[in-house]
Amino acid sequence: MPAYLQELRAQWRPLLAAVIGLSSGYSITSYITSIMAPHLLREFGWSKAEFAAVGSLTLVCVLVFPFIGRLTDVVGVRRTAFVGVIACPIGYGLLSRMNGDIRVYIALFVAMGLICITTTATVYSRVVVQHVVHARGVALAIVASGPAAMGVLAAPLLNQYVEAQGWRAGYVLVAVVSALLGGLALVLMPSEKRGGGAGVTRRAAREDYPAIFRNRAFWVLASAMLLCNLPQIIALTQLNLMLLDKGVGAGGIAVMISAFASGTLAGRFACGLALDRLPAHLVAFAAMALSSVGLFVMASPLSSPAIVALGVVLIGLTIGAEGDLISYLVARAFGVQVYSTVMGMMTAIIAGAASTGAIILSLTLRGGGSFGPFLTFCGVAVLAGAILLLFMPNSPPGEPVPA
Repeated sequence: MPAYLQELRAQWRPLLAAVIGLSSGYSITSYITSIMAPHLLREFGWSKAEFAAVGSLTLVCVLVFPFIGRLTDVVGVRRTAFVGVIACPIGYGLLSRMNGDIRVYIALFVAMGLICITTTATVYSRVVVQHVVHARGVALAIVASGPAAMGVLAAPLLNQYVEAQGWRAGYVLVAVVSALLGGLALVLMPSEKRGGGAGVTRRAAREDYPAIFRNRAFWVLASAMLLCNLPQIIALTQLNLMLLDKGVGAGGIAVMISAFASGTLAGRFACGLALDRLPAHLVAFAAMALSSVGLFVMASPLSSPAIVALGVVLIGLTIGAEGDLISYLVARAFGVQVYSTVMGMMTAIIAGAASTGAIILSLTLRGGGSFGPFLTFCGVAVLAGAILLLFMPNSPPGEPVPA
């Protein structure tokens, strides 16, 4: 354990840079949007349906993630993130000057989604896997927790500021903070080697992509992520409704959501610790299988508070574990040189799976149906994905260990 902690202390700069960069980039826009939304609807008279439809445009980002991942491997984390560090504050500044035409908001929303994903985990997590090896699981868990921590700590303060000063001043404040923290992340980031080591690569795409697609791990991981992320819509937008469907009252829902959040945080760090000590494919199977059990519990007719809480916590544990599980597995199976290239494709697959799950849920709920059929279907899919993860290679590729 002392050696384990020593690596985290020795590599504090890339770890802190990734946490700050991720916590001040595009990953926190959901918190900002939820705070600004009531004020925008009230001032401009936009309908809830119009505003909700804008959120579906994030699917455009799915097409960009593979490109951003490849760019990160070719030019490095600092140069790729620099684009978003500049673009995010500009985007927030332009949002503060909107005139009420929802088409302007849509244009800015899409533009930020396309450009500012250069400040997401696909980019920033590379600097962690590049410098941390033995404590990589915990390091990735720490980084993945950054945006949530920022939301818990900063969102209430921003909400108070917006209530007092208005949403325009709120966007300006967010722009300033985003610029300062993003710049700090770039300054903290260690230099990246070229032409070897664990730094950026100059190999042609025609060499890397065939090698990636020939690797069995790519197809195993892609299939598993597709199956395991079909129920993601539950955690994103449907948790309250699912609990109401189980007969949970308003007071109980608050408790259940708290249990879900606690399970998410516990799952993230428990998975990180386990990945650093146990065979990765076994940890991956266990983490995903827990969600399958939770989905089957929620699909069952059992509705006692203890049973429902168990199901919610199990789903939360997996949601949290997946935050650093996918990053760890990609780094282990493919090494650092093409890490972000593969992560970009995996992120696109995960986003596509979440959207597919939302469509399936919509179809199963037509006519006043319950969540049961969807939860059962997803439970089977997630279990199949978990079993697939058992076929991930257990031996990491040769990769240099940072000095």
